[in-house]
Amino acid sequence: MSTYVYGITARSHTAVPDGTTGVGEPPEPIRILTEGELAAIVSDSPEGLRPKRRDLLAHQNVLAQAEASGCVLPMRFGSVAPDDASVTGVLAERAEHYLERLRALDGKVEYNIKATHVEEAVLHHVMATNAEVRSLAEANRKAGGGSYEQKLQLGEMVASAVKAQEGEDAVAVQQALEPLAAAVSVGPESTGWLANVSFLVARDSAQEFLAAVEELRSSHPHLEVRANGPLPPYSFVEPGPAGHAEQAGQPEAAAQD
Repeated sequence: MSTYVYGITARSHTAVPDGTTGVGEPPEPIRILTEGELAAIVSDSPEGLRPKRRDLLAHQNVLAQAEASGCVLPMRFGSVAPDDASVTGVLAERAEHYLERLRALDGKVEYNIKATHVEEAVLHHVMATNAEVRSLAEANRKAGGGSYEQKLQLGEMVASAVKAQEGEDAVAVQQALEPLAAAVSVGPESTGWLANVSFLVARDSAQEFLAAVEELRSSHPHLEVRANGPLPPYSFVEPGPAGHAEQAGQPEAAAQD
């Protein structure tokens, strides 16, 4: 039976309420594996695990229960090791790393910020701020719309300006929020988002961080800015002691019903 890993914590902070269960149908009982100063919160891993809503919520609930007694390094949904010995072996091998992470992440949460352009608004922004684009558009207007070549030239110029604006806005998003974060993790590029950045934020500074997000929205009305959090600090833990089960997702991702 393979071992499903929910998180890593200090050996002195392993209090999980009796009867706590995790993923699976029926839900698997939670167990604690210890090695040196560390402990791993685990259960048996059910076969055919998929990111269904029930199991995603079970994963999150285990972490929430464990966090009540101390800092936990959260593993992403679907983190599975071959067996218990594999988990404790990695705890021993990476003890210094995990202990450092526990100290660094204590009292902190993750906010994931994604930003994209509002199409009509960014076109107005480009026209207002790019004199070259504005001049050509005005010339075409006076010429009754312009020739096919002139229209094509304007379209290419606008597309280029919008692309450049994406780069500027991605930098602006990070620069606006980074001063309020203890650490920053830039996520993988994804279709439709010009920025995908995770920020490590002290719990007692969360309202200040969210206020800065609102200020960013106000100062950049051509941006759609989405804030997801507070989350366990998944982006600031790797590497974990287990691989990901095939087709497994992340707890903050959309679940299958």
